[in-house]
Amino acid sequence: MNTVAFIFARGGSKGLPDKNIKLFSGKPLIAHTIINAIESKIFSDIVVSTDNQEIAKISKKYGANVPFIRPSNLADDTSKELLSWKHAIQNYTNDIDCFVSLPCTSPLRNYQTVDKMINYYKTNTFDLVLGVTQSNHSPNFNMVVKNQEGIVNIINKTNKEINRRQDAEKCYMITTYAYITSIDYIKNCSDLFTGKVGGFEIAKNESIDIDDEQDFDIASYIYDKNYEHKN
Repeated sequence: MNTVAFIFARGGSKGLPDKNIKLFSGKPLIAHTIINAIESKIFSDIVVSTDNQEIAKISKKYGANVPFIRPSNLADDTSKELLSWKHAIQNYTNDIDCFVSLPCTSPLRNYQTVDKMINYYKTNTFDLVLGVTQSNHSPNFNMVVKNQEGIVNIINKTNKEINRRQDAEKCYMITTYAYITSIDYIKNCSDLFTGKVGGFEIAKNESIDIDDEQDFDIASYIYDKNYEHKN
């Protein structure tokens, strides 16, 4: 199958300014995803979708293809990611049998795991496969909502008495590890969860999503610790 990786990286970021090109272990953050995707030899092409010329320039420098610039209305704080996907497949002229989104905010991903996710997608009947990691929190036990008076209540109450986290139903958090789907699904769905979505479990230490300075520091620490033998 013609498997193409897409990296969606907009210029604006309020939580961590210039996040996608901020130096991470000596290279722009986006460069790690580009380099590792190329070295994995999984993909026939690595495409960056961005509204930002500096991100485009850096992406090309590290070997990615930037065949179009994303419109600014698809790159603000309120833009739906799915609309950027739809724009990408409309403007990418080569054939795509398998679409893989690799957010560059997940620099700790293992590409052997990505390959397993792709095979999991290909050998099942899911419309989309994404990465999930087990959560220590459950809406039935230790996740609450708070009202204007400061009073908190468990989000989902069940008839079953739950006194320990271990007794609650297992819950998972969606990661930004990878998203695998088809062109037809992207064209026809109105929401990523419109169809049959499969969750592929990812190790917690590989699935940190960089959204702010604290995430960046944690990911940097884990990355440098895991790769210090290469320095």
